[in-house]
Amino acid sequence: MTSTTVRDRTTTGRRRGPGSAPLPGLVFTGIGVALAAAGHRLLPSVGVLTWAVLLGAAAANLDLVPPAARPGLRVAVRRLLRIGVVLLGCSLPLTAIAGLGVRVIAIVVLTLVTTLALTWWLGLRMDVGPARSLLIATGFSICGASAIAGMERTADADEDDVATAITLVTLFGTVAMIALPLLQAPLGLSDRQVGIWAGASVHEVGQVVAAAGPAGGAAVALAVVVKLTRVLLLAPVVAVVSAGRRGRAPDLQRPPVVPLFVLGFVACVLLRSAGLLPAGVVDLVGTLQAGTLAAALFALGTGVHLGGLLHGGGRPLALGAVSTLIVTTVSLVGVLVVG
Repeated sequence: MTSTTVRDRTTTGRRRGPGSAPLPGLVFTGIGVALAAAGHRLLPSVGVLTWAVLLGAAAANLDLVPPAARPGLRVAVRRLLRIGVVLLGCSLPLTAIAGLGVRVIAIVVLTLVTTLALTWWLGLRMDVGPARSLLIATGFSICGASAIAGMERTADADEDDVATAITLVTLFGTVAMIALPLLQAPLGLSDRQVGIWAGASVHEVGQVVAAAGPAGGAAVALAVVVKLTRVLLLAPVVAVVSAGRRGRAPDLQRPPVVPLFVLGFVACVLLRSAGLLPAGVVDLVGTLQAGTLAAALFALGTGVHLGGLLHGGGRPLALGAVSTLIVTTVSLVGVLVVG
C-alpha cells in the first residue's frame, strides 16, 4: 500500500460528512429486526435469522434501501456479526455435547470435514472463487451465517462474498428444513435418527428446530445439541484453515492464527461450561445474541441482489445445491450406520 493511499484513506476518514453518519442505517436495521421478529411470530417455523436475511434481500431488490442507510448497514455487518458470534458461545455447555456419545459426535465430525473439504475443492474447480468457495463450504458444513462470519477474515472475503454465501445457506437450509420431515417415513427413520440427521445437516438453529419438530420434543432437543456441536467446531476449523493459509502468505499479509472474536467465542463457551454464568445472564445474553445476529443478517441481506446469484452462469447456486446433497447424504449414511 502506498503512502498516498494511506493519506487518502485517512483524509476520507477525517472528512466524514452527514451522509456518512451510521444512525439512519442502524435505525433502518432496527426496523428490519422488528419486522423479522414479527414474521417469526406469525410463522414460527421460519427463524428470526432467516426472516432477517429474507427481509433485507427483499428491501434491496425492491429498491427500498435509502442511500443514507448505507454507512449504518456497514457498521452492522462489520461489528454486530462478530459480536453475535462471540455471544453464541454462551449457549454451548460442553456437558450437553459430551452427553451425545462418541458415535454421534463422530457423525458430526465426519459430516463436517467431508462437506467442508469437498465443497471447497468443488468451488475452486467450478471457478466460484477461492474466498467465496471457502465461505460457502464453511457455512454449509458448520453453522450457516455464524460460521461464514467466523471465516470471513481468514478467507480474505469481501461483502459480496459474504452476502452470497449467507443467501445460499438460507435458501438451501430452508429447502432442507422442509424436505427432511417429509423423508422420515420413506426412509424408515426413527424420531431419534431424524433428530440427529437434522442437527448434523441443517444450517441455522431455527431451521434445525423446524426440521426436527414433526418428530417430537425429544428429537428437537437432540437435534439442537447436535447442531451446537457443529457450532463448537467453528473455532478449531478457523484455526486450522488460518494456519494453513498463513504459512503460504507473505509476512505482511498473514492473517492471525485465530481471529480475536473467535477467541471471544471460545471464552464464552468456557464460561458457560464452567457454570460461571447465572441463568438470568444466559437468558439476557441469548437475547442480545439473537438481536445482534438478526441485525447483521438483515444488513447483509440488503447487499443481496437475486441477479448476482446467477453471476458466472449460476455457479455459486450450483455449488450450494451440491453442498446440500453432500451434507445431507453423508450425515444420513452416518445415522443409518449408527442405527
